[in-house]
This record gives sequence, structure tokens and C-alpha cells, in this order.
Amino acid sequence: MNDAMLKTLDLSGQVALVTGASSGLGAHFAKVLSQAGATVVAAARRIDRLESLVANIAATGGKAIAVEMDVNNSDSVVAAFDTVQASEGVISIVVNNAGVADPSRFIDSTEENWDFTVDTNLKAVWRVSREASARMIQAGVAGSIVNISSILGLHPSANNTLYATAKAGVIQLTKNSAQELWRHNIRVNALCPGYFETEINADFFKSEKGVQYLKKIPPRRLGQMDELTMPLLMLASNAGSFISGIALPVDGGHLVQSL
Repeated sequence: MNDAMLKTLDLSGQVALVTGASSGLGAHFAKVLSQAGATVVAAARRIDRLESLVANIAATGGKAIAVEMDVNNSDSVVAAFDTVQASEGVISIVVNNAGVADPSRFIDSTEENWDFTVDTNLKAVWRVSREASARMIQAGVAGSIVNISSILGLHPSANNTLYATAKAGVIQLTKNSAQELWRHNIRVNALCPGYFETEINADFFKSEKGVQYLKKIPPRRLGQMDELTMPLLMLASNAGSFISGIALPVDGGHLVQSL
């Protein structure tokens, strides 16, 4: 890869926020952005769960800070942004990764299930994105917002109505905010992973039912974390400078299987 190509992926001088960074995809995304040169803000409700991640990034020559943020609480979000801006400057890259799953049959779902699932997976993305973009605009800073959706936001799935609905909402939020924010040099895109092992789904894919499910889909395996590295970097960096408003599946062809 020549120097010009590498330069488009360079995030040096930028401050990147990753929500839900304490484990799984969020921890991986934080490491990737750090390796590309960004100062990483690792955010989660429990700051103690971020200590090992921040230490790991520092040990590999990167810079990261941990910040307490409850994405479902507006005051917590604003306070976290204030803290970061005072010490590191304006956040110019946002990865809205925080999410929850609560699988159930549609007929068995409750208002409590809806609030739990939709508030964290959709409303929180709006809340964090709005706060981040308002600050970028005020400071005249260009930026990139990457919303972590799912292939379930692009295709229905049995017993996942609330989660799939929220993730579909993330995609529509991505497209509409991208349409408005382009004039401020802020790009917004959605990354839609297929099945990667995380704390949310690990038990299922270790079960016999999960093993059999994987045998039926085109990849015939779970995705590897590194297979999300370049898609994330493309959307977050100048490598994707002409890309905004898309929903990018990274699923090994899962969505194109024959019905």
C-alpha cells in the first residue's frame, strides 16, 4: 500500500468516541481507531470495565481515555462530551456501538421490552449523534458518524422483532441525518454486521441450535473481528470521503442467500 493510500486511513489528530466500548465489537473498534492514530474515548456506563482496554491501547503506543456515559441518560451524555472536549478537544469521529438484545416472540413482547430494546439501540444513537454533530458544527469541525446497525435492520428475523425494528430505525436515522449534515462536512453511515460472536449471542452460537444455524447460511461460520476493521476505517476516515448515507452489510453474503 503506497503512502497516499495509507494517508487516507490516518486518523492522527482526531478524537474518536466509541460507545459500548467495554467489550466485544466496541472494544475492537476502539483498538482499530487507536491504531489508525486517533485519540480514543472509550465510553460505557461502568468506567471500571474500560480500564483494561485503555491500558491495552496505551501498551501498544496508542492514546485512550475512559469516560462514564449512560447513552440512555441525556445528562450523562452531555457531561461526558463536556469532559472530553475540555481535555482533548472536539470529538470528530463517533461510533455508536452501544446496544442490547432481548429476543422474544412478537406476541410475547411487552412495553418494557420495547423501551429497553428501542431506547438503547435507536434513541441513544439519535441522542449521541445529535450532541456530537451540534458540537462539530459549532466548532466548524468536519466529522464522521458511524452507526452500528445490523443485517437484522435490513431483513426480518424470527423472534427478534423489537431488535430488528430498532436497527432498521438506525438505518433510516443514518440516511436522514446524512442528508442534513453533509453541508456541515459531517458524514453519517451505518455499518451492518452479520453474525460475530459477542457477549450478546455467545451462548446461542455455542449451543447445538446455534451450530446448526451456522451450517445453513452462506458463510457457514461466524465473522472474525478483523473482518470489520477495514469497513469501519473506510467509513470513519478520509478513505470514505465520498461515502455518506449508506448501510454497509459485512456478513459474508448472508443476506444474498436464496429464499
